[in-house]
Amino acid sequence: MKAVVLHAVDGELNLEETPVPDGDVVVDVRAAGVNFADVLIRRGRYPQMPELPYVLGSEVAGEIQGRRVIGLPKGTGGGYAEQVAVDPDWLFPLPDNASYAAGAAFFTTYLTAYIPLHRQVRVTPASTVLVHAGSGGVGSAAIQLAKNLGARVIATASSDEKRAFAREVGADEAFGYDELDDLRVDVVIDPVGGEVFTRSLSLLNPLGTVVAIGFAGGLWSDPSVQWLVGRNASVAGVYLGRLMKLQPQYVRECAIELLALWAQEQIDPVVGARFPLAQAAEAHALIEARRHMGKVVLEP
Repeated sequence: MKAVVLHAVDGELNLEETPVPDGDVVVDVRAAGVNFADVLIRRGRYPQMPELPYVLGSEVAGEIQGRRVIGLPKGTGGGYAEQVAVDPDWLFPLPDNASYAAGAAFFTTYLTAYIPLHRQVRVTPASTVLVHAGSGGVGSAAIQLAKNLGARVIATASSDEKRAFAREVGADEAFGYDELDDLRVDVVIDPVGGEVFTRSLSLLNPLGTVVAIGFAGGLWSDPSVQWLVGRNASVAGVYLGRLMKLQPQYVRECAIELLALWAQEQIDPVVGARFPLAQAAEAHALIEARRHMGKVVLEP
């Protein structure tokens, strides 16, 4: 079978012949999600670097024994391939009304947004939720899930095109990152980090929370406890991979709840770009240049 193999940090993403994977549950991959974590691994910046050579790809949609499924590969990698062994505990049916590409766009983005919005912070119809990078995979998922809870949703994005996309996904308003000073919000979903995270703290209403999800724009500067106490504010963090290891049943319950929302058409994973396996490098380049909207997927 063919798979995309990374041999060295900053190396090429080569489509090569590789052995068929071993395992009791092997999925014929129809689509594989491309995540920012994959880019970080390629660049040697991921906190828990895998041993190289390595096949990237932490979520797939495909078929197994005639069943349409979504799943997570064993060992957290291997999805950029024609076949992959998956963990049976992390295998779920793909809803009948969903495409394989949408299946590959679902798992990590929606869980990353769902857990803070539905489980960590309190979101009601009276809440205003600010979603940074609202045109991205996690951002578009967070917009849909916050709207599902009845909140007013404001998105940020870096261009007119991306802001229009965020509104199409469901945001009530969308602004550039330089237009935030007058906003006051109850919850911030932040996949950007860096200066955007620091500036977001001052936008919180009393009892508000910034949820730190990622650091695409740079690492975080720690807020002082004195400042948080004085402002009646809080910071929450989401690291899905660690949560899955420590509380797998909790995450599976969230996944089942999300699949029910999807089956009821209350959410709709957004696929922004599709590439064949041989163009994995182009998919990474799109994400690194921050030109993508929605989720990027590879299709064998």
